[in-house]
This record gives sequence, structure tokens and C-alpha cells, in this order.
Amino acid sequence: MLIHQNRRNFLRGVGAMLALPTLESFGARNDDKVFGHPNNRLAYIYFPNGTATGSWKPRKVSSDGKILQLNQWMEPLDAHRKDLIVTGKLWTPRGNGHGAGTATWLTGGAYNGHKNDAGGISADQIVAKHFENTTPLPSLELSTSGEGSFSGSLPRNCLSWVARDIPAARETVPRAVFDKLFRRAEEGFVDRSVIDLVNEQSKSLKRKASAADNRKIDEYIEAVRSIERRFEFAENNSRKLADDRALTDTLRRPQSGIPSDHEEYVKQMLELMALSFWSGATKVSSFMLDHGQSNRYFNFIPGVKGTWHALSHWKDSSGKTEDDDGVTSWDNIGTKKQMYNAVTRWHHAQLAWFLTRLKQLKDSDGVSVLDRSMIMYGSSIADGHAHYERDLPVLLAGGGSGLLNTGQYVRPSRDTSMSKVHFSLLKRMGLPIDRFAEAREELPGI
Repeated sequence: MLIHQNRRNFLRGVGAMLALPTLESFGARNDDKVFGHPNNRLAYIYFPNGTATGSWKPRKVSSDGKILQLNQWMEPLDAHRKDLIVTGKLWTPRGNGHGAGTATWLTGGAYNGHKNDAGGISADQIVAKHFENTTPLPSLELSTSGEGSFSGSLPRNCLSWVARDIPAARETVPRAVFDKLFRRAEEGFVDRSVIDLVNEQSKSLKRKASAADNRKIDEYIEAVRSIERRFEFAENNSRKLADDRALTDTLRRPQSGIPSDHEEYVKQMLELMALSFWSGATKVSSFMLDHGQSNRYFNFIPGVKGTWHALSHWKDSSGKTEDDDGVTSWDNIGTKKQMYNAVTRWHHAQLAWFLTRLKQLKDSDGVSVLDRSMIMYGSSIADGHAHYERDLPVLLAGGGSGLLNTGQYVRPSRDTSMSKVHFSLLKRMGLPIDRFAEAREELPGI
């Protein structure tokens, strides 16, 4: 009875943790030659509602695929043109649309709504599992707080999956993310005495427990050590900031809640993602710019009116379709398409800001974080009005430690699964895998 009570108290003190599935289920082989760079970081940035046909293709491309000029909607990214790979003819053969497309954008699977099954573990969580013992945070999942009638929809709000039927928790409040990265122990991050107590109690408990219970205790001890690593990381980061006045003067703990200014909100989250890479908190992160069927208003953009989802159905301008708010209407489809494209351009501007920030941040050897990062940015829908699954808007950015062939427009001769992009990035992160979803080879040209 004493053993059971001690075990119960121990588990109650430590708390429950979800175990991530192993990489072997994704075809990992120990004898594979590892291709990648140990300092690489990987970011996935997702936006909903697609883009208008024609808005993703560069204006000028050389005969050998070099991007010479971006189009007017991608123009905010021009300063980073040599850091980009713009793609064409990618598609998702098993997942598409606002719900299924969002849920499977990182899994390469098909979404089963009856079982809340995304068809597999997401690419970012495969990376997180691979590096879970080398960084304080295995991964960082971010999202804005969604707007619209589908803000509570599970598939529309889940990009990262720790198992095919278990979504990863995501952070929507900037201060909560900041506290994971930078708050000191005396400010309430972690109470070390609790960690010490659990470690001490576990030693006594293991001497009395069965072999099966010992294995379970070991699992929980590793979870405790993970918490301790996060504790030490936050402590060290805070000291680092205190020693560097340039950082201290510019980095402030965000106010509680969510900023009312949407651009400020997005930039705060992007800044935190950048700092998580620079500080070594994690090697992989994802950010949903909104849920998969966002009805957010972008009236703060000059000349734009209506919600994002309504604008994506740009061929309906009456204001009387099911996508509309019953108040907003447009003069014609040309005007509405321009507004839709303006929203696309606004998001490109936020991405450009993020890339600039990564370029400003330097590793200890002076190499920029951007040069050692790979950012996949895109949507699960091609043209928003038709909900096309072909010719998805996807681009890559960053140097990947020299492993990405940037400055290129990569458009295969035939429709190609986006899973090849995921496979390519996982290989460049150094994962010893021979497939991802249905892809067994990389996307040529990147």
C-alpha cells in the first residue's frame, strides 16, 4: 500500500506528459548517411485562404530559373530575393481546403474528421523528437488568436501534431511565449525546490517499485529533467540580456493579453520566433498567421474592406454570398481581387520583416541566424475562390547553412507533392529518414 501511495504522490507531483512516437515509423534507418548541418533551424509559417491566381509567380525569371524580378504583390520581399525559393506546381494529393488542408499541411496525410486524424505526425514534431534532448524547448508552436465563425474548429486551428490524432498545444499570447524564453526563476518560471523534491523522492521509490514501474519512473524523471533544462535556459538567457544593454534596451516583456493592433501582434510573435532561434531555445517552430478559414477584417490596409475569407472568394462581389458579412459589398470582381492581393502583399511585408530580423541576429561566430535557417511559408489552398489544391503558394527562405539553392523559381514540369518539400527540409536538418508521407525523394532544384 505504501508503494502505491508513494507512486501516486510522485506522479501527482511530476504531472502528466504526452510521449511522442518514434521516428522509426517514418522510415528512419540508422545506417542512412546524415545530410544536414548541426546549426540549422527550421520554421513553418502558414497563412489561410490561399492567394489569387497569378499573384505568386515572379515577374521575371531567367532561362536557368534565377528570379530577376518579383511581382508587385511579392515586392515587399525584394530585399530578400536572393534568399528565396519561390515554387510552383506543388499540390497536396490527400489534403486540401480550409479544414483538411490546414490539418494536413505539415503531415502529408489525409484528414479524417470522424476520428480527428491528420494522417500522421507533422514534420515539425518529427524534428522536435529528433532534437528533444539538445534544446530546452523541443519545438515552439505559435498562432494568432483566430477570428471568425470557425475559430473553434479543431482541424482549422491545428497545424502541428505530436501524434496523428493529438494536436500540439499552441501559444497565442506573446507574454506567455516570452516567459518560456526569458523569465527568471524568482519571477515565477519554475520552482527549483519542486524539481529537487521529485528527484529525491524518485530515488527512494525506485528501490521499492517493480521493473515496469521503474521504466515509468524513468520516463517521468526525463520529463522533470526537461523542465529543469528549461529553468536553467530561462535563467541563463535573463543573465545574458542583463549583460548586454543593447538587447536589454530593446527587448521588453510584452503586455498581458493580445495587442489590438494586428500588425504589432504579428510582429511580436515573429520576433519571439526569431529570438527562440537566436537564443538556442529550439531548432524548430511553427506559426499560424490565422486559423484555416479566417474571417479577420483587414480594413486597416488602405483601400481594403471585408473579411479575409470573403475577399478570397474574389469572383463574388455582390456581398450576398454565404462568405460575406451581410454589410460589405464590392464594385466588381476586379476591385475585390485587388483587395485580396493587398492582403497577400501585407503578409509578405510581415515575412520580409521577419527575414530582416533573422539576418540582424548573429550566432557566436558572426553568421546570421537567417543563413542558418530554413523558413517554409505558404498556404494549403491555391486560388482562394476555387479552393484549388494545385499550384499552392509556397516559398522557402534562408540559407540552410548553404544547403538551399536560393534565388530560384522552382516549378516542376508536372504537379508535384508538397511532401517532397518536407522531405527535403527534414534531410537538411540532419534527420536520417528515407521518406516522408508518400515522398521518397527531394524536390529537385532546391
